Amino acid sequence: MFEGRNLLGGAAVAVAAALGFSAMAERNDAGQIVSAGAVDAFAVQVGDCFDDGAFAQSGVSELPGVPCSEPHDNEIYAVFDIEGDWPGDERIEEIAYEGCYDRFAAAIGRSYEDSVIEYTVIWPSKGSWKQMNDREVICVGYHMEFEKLTGTIIGSAL
Repeated sequence: MFEGRNLLGGAAVAVAAALGFSAMAERNDAGQIVSAGAVDAFAVQVGDCFDDGAFAQSGVSELPGVPCSEPHDNEIYAVFDIEGDWPGDERIEEIAYEGCYDRFAAAIGRSYEDSVIEYTVIWPSKGSWKQMNDREVICVGYHMEFEKLTGTIIGSAL
């Protein structure tokens, strides 16, 4: 499973370079990514598109952002915070997956069961929860057959 946005310090820069980008993604006035580059995991937005490279590591501090108009692997369809005290490793995963499932149909425009879109989740690690007050869960959609997406999946009814 993919765990939260552990802060990797200098390692994040090395990962970003290895994934083929060294600059931060650029956004337009509407907040959409218009040029590929790193997106800080603490600054992601619903509608951000990115490629798979981020999941090669156990902690995610940056995502390889790309414009949604270009072929991409993933899109963020929802972001939400978990309230309360640290729920434990197993429970946080359950809360994250349940929360993303509950938000799926409204975001995609079709029930999860009827969709070709699969989802995965990025949730806070215990370390980022305690040290950074990180409570954010990121819901990520991708094509079930691992086909590249072009355009947004939000409201697509795919």
